[in-house]
Amino acid sequence: MAGTPSTSADLRRAKLRGAQNKNGGQFDGISKWLFHNQIGLAFYAVLPLVLSHILFPSVRPFTTKFLKLSYYNPVTNKYGAGHNDLCFVALCVVLCIGVRAAMMRDVLSPLGRCWGIKKKKDATRFAEQGWMLTYYLAVWPFGMYLYYNSPYYMNMEELWSDWPQRELDGPMKAYMLVQWAYWVQQVISVNIEEQRKDYTEMLIHHAITLSLIAAAYAYHQTRVGHLILVLMDVIELIFPLAKCLKYIGFTTLCDAVFGVFLFVWIWTRHVFYLMTCWSVYKDLPKAIILDKPCFSGAPGEITGPFATPKEGWSHLLEPFKDPAGTVCFTRGVWTSFLTFLVALELVICAWSFFIFRVTLRVLKGASAEDVRSDGEDEESDVVEEWEEEEVVEEEEVGVDSIDLKAWERRNAAKKQTSSSTRTSGVRVRSHSERKDILNRIGCEKQID
Repeated sequence: MAGTPSTSADLRRAKLRGAQNKNGGQFDGISKWLFHNQIGLAFYAVLPLVLSHILFPSVRPFTTKFLKLSYYNPVTNKYGAGHNDLCFVALCVVLCIGVRAAMMRDVLSPLGRCWGIKKKKDATRFAEQGWMLTYYLAVWPFGMYLYYNSPYYMNMEELWSDWPQRELDGPMKAYMLVQWAYWVQQVISVNIEEQRKDYTEMLIHHAITLSLIAAAYAYHQTRVGHLILVLMDVIELIFPLAKCLKYIGFTTLCDAVFGVFLFVWIWTRHVFYLMTCWSVYKDLPKAIILDKPCFSGAPGEITGPFATPKEGWSHLLEPFKDPAGTVCFTRGVWTSFLTFLVALELVICAWSFFIFRVTLRVLKGASAEDVRSDGEDEESDVVEEWEEEEVVEEEEVGVDSIDLKAWERRNAAKKQTSSSTRTSGVRVRSHSERKDILNRIGCEKQID
């Protein structure tokens, strides 16, 4: 039986306090301290390093590995890979954390308020989307430029030629390491900021992305890793744009962005990505002899191919331990790689099913059902909106966090009487189905 509005509010506030107490403790205190001191920590970590590099030449052998790309070969004008790359990644992680926090606090949040955003929560979310938009506006065009000027541009067979290539051009190496650092920063941010409802899912997603980048870099498959990043990142460029337009009230323009979103989603996730999977299946075995898949040696001194060593599975980890050691692309590695990519496509297909299903209903002009009566008491409406402001946090941004399935379940519910209540306790107003789907991608006011 539904309680009174005041009782409902008290229960929600009690749950919130209970959750805060449960999640408290030393780690929670450390996380809060790190969150509130991100800019200062980043500044005081980078500044001494830069000043030491400039003022004390004797420490440059140590500081250079943080400030510049390592393993430069003047003969080939390319860069090798090695453990010193982790120092460059570490500096980029610190810079990402500091720049993100500074932009959100001093640039994006004030900009959102200037554009009419009233609520602090909405200003914070606008700043989060704005940071993602800023990052991908810089990184995705650069990645696309590298792809356009690469030998494998629109030529999948070239993804696998001359493997293993143990040296990279400077721009390509910088691109891969910066992307690696960005996703490390994402993991850190997820853990020091207030946890979202999809914390576990996003943490798993970030871990998988980091693993893919690390494996592609260590196994000298940066070409296909680069291509997949370019294909996936373009959606993350469009989605934050839609969210930003939502928060500043440009809903008509957001409608147009949704159309672009659908078009780009289809072509990148179901055409070009499948072409990449097909190339892994058909072209890779032709370019790499899977019966003799191993090579060893430093750049310019590579020997092979030769059969897989017989000492077990240790050779699979050697590329991470010794960049000049043995690297093997065995049938097992090939099968695992292909299986993972196909499984990812199946997940994308599941998302696409719900996206297209909802879009079809929108085009037919069907309206959304209001699962609660329009005649509810205004006081209840105010209380529940207040509760939503206090208790509910938005999920981590990203196109894969669109809960279309939950939206379908809510719309499938029959219209309830004025005394009925939803289990979430949050009022959903009656509006067109078009607006509801746009809300799910960020184009209308979110009341989930």
